[in-house]
Amino acid sequence: MKNKTALIFGISGQDGAYLARLLLEKGYEVVGTSRDAQMSSFVNLCRLGIREHVEVVSASLGEFRSVLQVLKTVNPEEIYNLAGQSSVGLSFEQPVETYESIGIGTLNLLESVRFLDSGARLYNASSSECFGNTDGVPATEETPFRPRSPYAVAKSAAFWQLANYREAYGLFASSGLLFNHESPLRPARFVTQKIVREACQIKAGIKDKMKLGNISVKRDWGWAPEYVEAMWLMLQQDEPDDYIVATGQTHSLEDMVETVFSHLGLNWREHVELNPDLLRPTDIMTSLADPGKVERKLGWKAKYTMKDVAIMMVEECMKGAC
Repeated sequence: MKNKTALIFGISGQDGAYLARLLLEKGYEVVGTSRDAQMSSFVNLCRLGIREHVEVVSASLGEFRSVLQVLKTVNPEEIYNLAGQSSVGLSFEQPVETYESIGIGTLNLLESVRFLDSGARLYNASSSECFGNTDGVPATEETPFRPRSPYAVAKSAAFWQLANYREAYGLFASSGLLFNHESPLRPARFVTQKIVREACQIKAGIKDKMKLGNISVKRDWGWAPEYVEAMWLMLQQDEPDDYIVATGQTHSLEDMVETVFSHLGLNWREHVELNPDLLRPTDIMTSLADPGKVERKLGWKAKYTMKDVAIMMVEECMKGAC
């Protein structure tokens, strides 16, 4: 029998690279997209040692014709939409690009899948940011959305577009409401990677101070290589549905900082400076998750929590992997 083919939009990113590795291990033919596949370096695929095993094609989610063409050419059984501007902070500076890459991009993909009617199953990367502040109550899949950033607004729109196409046209389309998940593949603009990299530089004597914004915010941090398995599991079910993916444990950014510096034998209070210029116009103070549904229905449960993630990222960075 022919191996399943999976098409990953956003294969260059952290989640796309780990998902590609997982699918290859499961025997899939994996195809990934980039705006210009011939010019893209696919650094993360190279870091994981899988670049030569992945076919890459040029496609832009912002252009309906481009999406339609790549779906017709590849004819995948499974489609994973991980593309789009992925930084909450950057979305305040680039709100239009953020909405177009996430909201319009997802709509183009849904309409292409509907038009071709191939029976392909679709996973959409949604976000915990959609929930906003939940007033100290862990979010479930039934919690109303209260987005507090352009990124969250775009992700919320994409989530409801998917739900609408699932209901109106019977598409097998599922959204994963993923809470924060990190790894050594995170770009430096993400605060977790910034903390790890700069702490390692301080340990090495390259610099002495680190500047951060609000370190009292609380998040549910998990390990990205685990989270991509939940994505895959969503498309193996009999019926499409939406799932929160999280550890169920929430920690402050200060806890993350303390864990990283302690693992390096440093006192973070001697090296961290708070800079009000790094504060966002609006922010979520506490992010809480109830991952009960994904545990019950998919049998998925996070093995690693914040302290594990922080230490693993430090260890990799000290090896020169960040």
